[in-house]
Amino acid sequence: MPTIAHLRKGEKATIDDFEVEEIPLKLLEMGCLPGNSVELIQIAPFGDPLYLNINGAYVSIRVETAQKIKIDRIQNPES
Repeated sequence: MPTIAHLRKGEKATIDDFEVEEIPLKLLEMGCLPGNSVELIQIAPFGDPLYLNINGAYVSIRVETAQKIKIDRIQNPES
């Protein structure tokens, strides 16, 4: 199953599932919850961290954390 770490720059998805114990509380408070949208805005020069828009909140998370958040990719209507 794909995770946030699998997103490409500009790609959007919906958060599907994760283990609550694995995710920092601050991310949950900022809207990183199942059903919310996520978009990869930028990747740091060495690949870590990832800069995301999660339901309107801009956050930066480590790849290690991103690998624990499962997503459903949003298909581009033009493809």
